[in-house]
Parts: sequence; C-alpha cells; structure tokens
Amino acid sequence: MSATPQRHRRARRLTLTALAVTTAAGAMVAAALPAGAASGGGDGHDSGRTVDVQMLSFNDLHGTLEPPQGSSGNVTERQADGTTKAIPAGGAEYLATGLREARKGHPYSVTAAAGDMIGASPMVSGLFHDEPTIEALNDLKLDVTSVGNHEFDEGKTELRRMQYGGCHPVEGCFEYGKTFGGADFKYLAANVVEEKTKRPLMSPTFIWKKGDVKIGFIGVTLEGTPDVVTADGVKGLKFGDEVETINKYAEELNRQGVKSIVALVHEGGLPASGAYNYDCDAPGAGAGISGAIVDIAKNVSPKVDALVTGHTHQAYACTIPDPAGNPRTVTSAASYGRLFTDTTLTYDRKTKDIVRTPVSSPKPVQKIVSRDQPKAPDLTALIQRWNALAAPIANRPMGWISGDIPGRGSEAYEKPLGDVIADAQLEALAPAAKGGAQLAIMNPGGIRADLAYKAAGAEGDGVVTYGESYTVQPFTNMMNVVDLTGAQLVTALQQQVSGPVNGPNPKILQISKGLTYTLDTTRAGADRILVDSVKLNGVAIDPAKTYRVAMNEFLAGGGDGFTVLKEHKNKLVGASDLDCFNAYLAAHSSAAAPLAPPAADRITVIK
Repeated sequence: MSATPQRHRRARRLTLTALAVTTAAGAMVAAALPAGAASGGGDGHDSGRTVDVQMLSFNDLHGTLEPPQGSSGNVTERQADGTTKAIPAGGAEYLATGLREARKGHPYSVTAAAGDMIGASPMVSGLFHDEPTIEALNDLKLDVTSVGNHEFDEGKTELRRMQYGGCHPVEGCFEYGKTFGGADFKYLAANVVEEKTKRPLMSPTFIWKKGDVKIGFIGVTLEGTPDVVTADGVKGLKFGDEVETINKYAEELNRQGVKSIVALVHEGGLPASGAYNYDCDAPGAGAGISGAIVDIAKNVSPKVDALVTGHTHQAYACTIPDPAGNPRTVTSAASYGRLFTDTTLTYDRKTKDIVRTPVSSPKPVQKIVSRDQPKAPDLTALIQRWNALAAPIANRPMGWISGDIPGRGSEAYEKPLGDVIADAQLEALAPAAKGGAQLAIMNPGGIRADLAYKAAGAEGDGVVTYGESYTVQPFTNMMNVVDLTGAQLVTALQQQVSGPVNGPNPKILQISKGLTYTLDTTRAGADRILVDSVKLNGVAIDPAKTYRVAMNEFLAGGGDGFTVLKEHKNKLVGASDLDCFNAYLAAHSSAAAPLAPPAADRITVIK
C-alpha cells in the first residue's frame, strides 16, 4: 500500500571484481566511440556503425488517466534564481500527445515503464479493475513494463488477466458485446516465482527489435513487495533479490546474443531535491540521491546499460557508475504521468552493445506532461467512454469542503487529510457494537490523493463526489478493531522511524483526535519518539493497559514494517475504510456548513 518502502538489503553475494572483468573488452571498445546513453531528444542519428535508439520511459502511473487533482497534479521546477515553481502536469490525453511528439524523427524508439501502471487507481480505472488503464497504455504504444507492488493488489490471477485479457471472473464484461483484450505490451516479473512450480510468474525478459538493432529488457519489482501488499495479493509467490535476478538474466540475454540491456526496476531513490530538474550528479556522479536504488545500481552487472526505476514517485536522472566504473544512467519520472524521460542509447552494430563513456555529454531529459498542449482525441474518447459507465456512481455527492485538504500531495509528517481519515475511522468504530475503538491509526501510503476544492467536473466547487473520495481511498480495505497494549502502541509509533523498513525513510502514521505525541527529528531511530509525550485525551499511555485500536487490515497484518501490529488480539472486522470516510463526510459537512481543513496539530515535530 505504501509508495516508498525502504528495507534492509541482505548482503550481496556478488564478486564485483569478477563482474568488472566480464566487461573489460566492452569498456575498451566504448572508450574509443562516441558517448552513449546521452542526450534525450536526439536526432535519430545513424552513422552506419552506430545508431541512436530513443527510449521513452515513465513509472507509477497508478491508473491516473485524468489529470490528478490538487498538489499531486503539479511538478516542481527549480528556477535559475533558486526558487521553485509548481507546474500543473499529467493526464493520459496529454501524455499521449507528449510521447507522440517526442517520437517524431526517431525511427528507432522504444517505450518502457517501471511498474505500478495499475493499482491504487482513481475511480474511472479502479471501478473497472484497471481495464481502462491497460487500454490507454495500449494506445500510448507502451512496449514493456516491469510489474510493481501495486500490480499485485488483486492477486496473481488478476495480474495475468491484465496481460492476457478476458472478462472479470466475478463482475464479468463491463461493456456489452466487448471482451477485455489484455495488454499489447509485455509485463515482466523476473524476480517473482510461483512457490509450487518454482517458475517465474510472468516473462522475465523481453527483446525489442527494430531492423538489426536488439535491446533486451529485464523487469523486476522490489523484493519487499510482501511488506507493502496485503497477504492475499502475494499468496503463493516468492519475491527474489533484485540484483541477483537482474544479473542472472543479463547473463542469459548475453548467451542469446543480446548485449544491449536495460533493467526496469520497481524500486527507487530519494533525490536531495523534489524539483524534477535537480542535478543529482552534483558535486559528483550520483551524489544527490540516496535510497535503495543506489545500492542496486552499484551492484547490478556492467552488462546492464541503463536502469529505469520507480516506486518512490520521485524525479531524477542520475549517473551512478557500474561495478566496472563505467557511467550508467538511473532514471525515474515521478508519478501519475506528470513526466516522462527521454534517453538516447547509442547502439553499436558491430559490438551489439550500448556505447557508454565517461559522462561528458547531456543527460537524459525529463519532459513535463504539460496541460497546455493539445489533448490526444483517442485518449479523450477512451476516458469519456469509461466515465459515462462510472457516472451514476462517481458523480454522487458525498460531502462538502471549504478548501483544499492536502493528503498525498502534502510533504508534512501529519497530513490534514490523514487527520480526517483517522477521525472517520474512529467515529465509525467507536460504538461498542462496532468494536469500541478508542483511537485510530492510518498508514500514509494508503492516502492516494488530495481533496481539492476546485470542481473536477460539473459538480461545483467544494463538492466531494464519490469518485473523488474513492480516488483518496481506492483499496477498500476492511477496517479492524483490535486490542493492543500501551507498550505495543508505543512500539508501533517507534517503528514509524526505526527498523529495516522505516528507519531510512520514516512512515508517519496518521492519528485520530485525542492521540498526541512529540517527534524529535534531531534524534536517531526509535528515540525520535518521546515516549513520555504519548498521550490519549491528555492522559499518558499506560504500557500495561489494553486499548482498542482501529486500523485497516493492511496495517493489522503488519504492513509497512509495523510488525508489532500483528501481535494484536480480539479482532473485530468492521466496515471498509471508504465507507467510513464517506459516512464521516456526510455527517460533518453540508453545502451551508462545509468541512474545513483541520489544523494537523496532533504531532509536535522538533526539527
């Protein structure tokens, strides 16, 4: 459910010296040739010996066919004077136009993605089990993508249906006389193996061919997918180490005569700036990025020529040297179709490899999916068609708000929309017959959007439709009310900022009214939670006392690194998180008295 899990990576069982030796000859050839993996938006150069291959890439679309609302629909651009500017971006109609324009003049062009194309999707896609997004990606001429953790939200059988087609096994065909045809592009899942058969769940590799040019793609998702997906979604599957898997299949592609290789990795990094045009190679190659992808990039075989990554929803185009010391691009295009990356790979017809030299040429280019360009008519028609099917449900008013309530787009630890959602869960489950909850906690990754004041359609400003509330909470997780001791509750708060999953990248739970504490970011690990400050309704939490706590089933299963929550007792299953949210909006807002954005003052943060 979370978008940015980090975790302990087990020690690599790789001998980097041996990897370097395998590419010594290739490196000597590369040194004598023009720079590859160079400038995005090249002119399709073909010298006879070398040819420029354009690679367009994006990641973490999450079924966002319409322009995302609120701050989630902006990209941050750093200006020459050091200030930043928010630019509205995204929407499949504009993404299609951008990709089609970028391909002009490039006879050799391949389009690739790095996972989470579907899952946690807005209603126009999610209501129909993401069939609309697969159709849209077909129209965008996507060639290949890795799976991401969200491709497993509905389990392996549904993922296979996305690839191969067929109507939904329960809800059937959504359009009269039409059967869902599946993806025209290839889904890759090299490190996902069926536990029973020991075979890959889906194709591990894909070879793109154009004339005499061949480029191999290897697709993997993060090894920690079971940590961020419900147990049912990954049942019967084993997720392998990303580096070991990529290196294994790089060798296999080489044996097939494929020397040019790109890894599509649904795992990512955290650049030092949120601006899409930040230089993460200053002051040195890869100096401005941290996170799991750095370790992966430094250990993936030199046989791999570029890494297209995702998962963290960040924008970056970095150069992280491979184990042989050769330059190698590592890119990510933010999320929700707001950007795409244009990379030029220089293919040597003699060696059949990508030319990579010390970086002295321009990097891959991040291109904004601007909303001031024309819409692609075929994507407009696709969205309108599915919206018409969803309209009877999607357009129903659920409540009213007096201003934007930031959720996904908020960078604060405590998000205003997080407070609203946690309060909604507490209110729904506080009655004795509903579980007797005394407090509620919500994982931040389960909040998928903002609530925007401005109308998205004809409903009017300030109106929250069912489609908009669904976009905020698309998983429809069932709520649980459980017993936790005060000691376990404090441990859960400490696990927000410590341990192998959340230590490097904290995940701050959203909390219901009455629960307060202090987070001291100047400290390290679990000490960042000031235990004496944790109170419920002004009373210090008693370690020995039992509390009734509401949370979704994902958290109750220990998701997002909150392993202590699995130790709960006396579970009662309640309504879905979305039902709780909609009931709260209905009870606490009207056209005359809309819900105001909360102060978000439950967590005191010391910086």
